[in-house]
Amino acid sequence: MDRTAVARVLDQIASYLELKGENPFRVRAFHAASKAVAGLAAEPADALADGSLAATKGVGQGTIAIVEELVRVGRSELLEQLREDVPAGLVEMLGISGLGVSRIRTIHEKLGIESLTELETAAREGKLAALPGFGAKTAENVLKGIAFLRRAQEFRLSHHALEEAELLRAALERLPGVDRALVAGEVRRRCEVVRELVLVLVADVPAADVFRSLALVPGVEEVAGADERRVTLRTPGGMSARIVVTPPVNLGAVFVQATGSEAHLAQLSDHAVEKGFSLNAVALWHGSEFVPTPDEAALYRALGLREVPPELREGTGEVTRAASGPFPRLLEPADLTGFLHCHSSYSDGAVGIEEMAVACREAGYAYMGLTDHSKAAAYAGGLSVDDLHRQWAEIDAVNARLSGIVVLKGIESDILADGSLDYDDATLAGFDFVIASIHSRFAMTEDEMTARVLRAMESPYLTILGHPTGRLLLSRQAYPLDLDRVFAKAAQAKIAIEINADPHRLDLDWRVLRRARDRGVMISIGSDAHNRAGIGNMAFGVGIARKGGLTREDILNCRPANEFLTFARARRPR
Repeated sequence: MDRTAVARVLDQIASYLELKGENPFRVRAFHAASKAVAGLAAEPADALADGSLAATKGVGQGTIAIVEELVRVGRSELLEQLREDVPAGLVEMLGISGLGVSRIRTIHEKLGIESLTELETAAREGKLAALPGFGAKTAENVLKGIAFLRRAQEFRLSHHALEEAELLRAALERLPGVDRALVAGEVRRRCEVVRELVLVLVADVPAADVFRSLALVPGVEEVAGADERRVTLRTPGGMSARIVVTPPVNLGAVFVQATGSEAHLAQLSDHAVEKGFSLNAVALWHGSEFVPTPDEAALYRALGLREVPPELREGTGEVTRAASGPFPRLLEPADLTGFLHCHSSYSDGAVGIEEMAVACREAGYAYMGLTDHSKAAAYAGGLSVDDLHRQWAEIDAVNARLSGIVVLKGIESDILADGSLDYDDATLAGFDFVIASIHSRFAMTEDEMTARVLRAMESPYLTILGHPTGRLLLSRQAYPLDLDRVFAKAAQAKIAIEINADPHRLDLDWRVLRRARDRGVMISIGSDAHNRAGIGNMAFGVGIARKGGLTREDILNCRPANEFLTFARARRPR
């Protein structure tokens, strides 16, 4: 089993234990172990062999025994026993926002409900509302939560989809007759969630020959053949994957159509017709004349267009824009100078400050903005003022030892319910910069939540508004927030707004980034890394920035450290 699968098993064990009413410390230990395993630099088998798993924070002997069992036999006896004791439907209910363990137990004990379908029926028939402490509003929210959960089950998070796509791509590229395998579709467009994988195979042999050799790919199951050039598979990870085969001469036309959204392709097709061309799933034609398109640039060039970056192919006016000239150079990973928003073992991170700094230096960053949790986040090991002074002293020592990178003293300060920032102003003044985020009290109205955020932005110590809408993709919807008022305040007060690059968040949404940029808002990209593996999150943040059409000039941490600090200090009292 790979680390993603092992982490999922550990998280499932935690959920089952919680529903059984087990010791909360044991439940938290399994959740922590799941996060630790997901963040391993190596796969579990290697981490067991070299001892790095045992040395990982959050991993105890009990966890190690389960990981060994999973690596050795591919299953967990504990999880199988828990599945016999607790109905699986109750675990599914944990995914409904606002429906905690105690309420799920009440529903199960009072109504005998064991599945989402039974819960939905009870909510519609008024049985749920009739339970003590529930009511009509709770029943309504449960119905909304079930609908959200069902939609979410159709998708995968971007990093999981990318991992499956790359594994499949590598396997398909080894098939006889296949010259290249290319990932297309939503993964290539850097979509935050993915419904279907799409891959293009470049081959000089007939597609039928390629399809016959699919039996050589372990764990892949053919679901349906759409036509003589396409087939739909089920991956070992359970995703649907559409496979398209093309000869090299048509690669451009096929790759463009396998990548673009329906809206982009419709606009591109309309433009082609206006120019006297026709674009179908196979090739580009000018009347009855076949037009070779060996690459995507050739296709766009034939239509009198500049090549549209894959991330922008969403049908938001990019075809019209491509007719008027080149696109600006979008943000590249190498443009980022500073690594922002990361957590150490002082709060809920898995590694120490120096280890994280060295890893950031190895990844090419010139400075690292450390932002552990503030004291209000007790669940995440939030730092007391005494902890802060110890941490600052350690940062000074690390900076004295290391060359090639500077560690900045930051904090992820909770925005409290009344909009004030965690810590008093005297403490906040001691940081090089401050990220402020909401981690609690999500059930406010739009007016209340907006007022809360706007008040936080009054603080002269606030540098960056972190994960501004609080969404957790496929898990928790964004809280209501008047983004136009927030953008206006951020532009006026010179506060940056974060793209949180954790693939579970990817918040701010790419659909509103241009709106923020056009209002004059500076954007930062923060990894929200809790371990070394989290350093790679930045690539997903860059993808979201590119989808929003942003360039390096729009991103705060493309600036060198001295300019970043100038931005952070500009609002402070003199």
